[in-house]
Amino acid sequence: MKHTLYSSTVSVLLLTSGRAAFTASAADDRVAAEAQKAIEVFQRANSRLTNLFNGAAGFAVFPGVGKGGLIFGCEYGKGIVYEKGKPIGEASEINVGPQMGGQSFYEVIFFDTSEALAKFKQGHFEMSAELSAVAAEKGAALDTNFRNGVMVFTLARTGLMLQATLGSQKFKYKPLD
Repeated sequence: MKHTLYSSTVSVLLLTSGRAAFTASAADDRVAAEAQKAIEVFQRANSRLTNLFNGAAGFAVFPGVGKGGLIFGCEYGKGIVYEKGKPIGEASEINVGPQMGGQSFYEVIFFDTSEALAKFKQGHFEMSAELSAVAAEKGAALDTNFRNGVMVFTLARTGLMLQATLGSQKFKYKPLD
């Protein structure tokens, strides 16, 4: 009886941990597929961004950043980090502050230098009002320059948003296994 209970417990633990690993892997695959789709959407919206995707030391693509609130709100997104065009990790971003409305958008952060990418990977990267995002519409890449080794583009998916960000966007990086 004791042996059967032990075997059953071990079996349940193995099945549930295997399922959790499978679920996490499926979610990671979904984010990677969505990130690839977002890259294509950016390139269609502004063909000059293709040069940035090909020439940047690295970039982080957030395929579905969502934000919303009524007086006070939150912004959150999960994405994939690339170095020299190859996926190397996952990233998440969060921002909390005064907001009204709701919006979903694509976001890409380009890193001009290996040092800027390394700073992001080490968790020493915050985006504030000094480094604002540019709408990735036709011609936008022509008039935009890297600031401190970083350039950010967004492309609206849905919604309308009024926002006064007092804080800054915080990012977390996790290398791929």
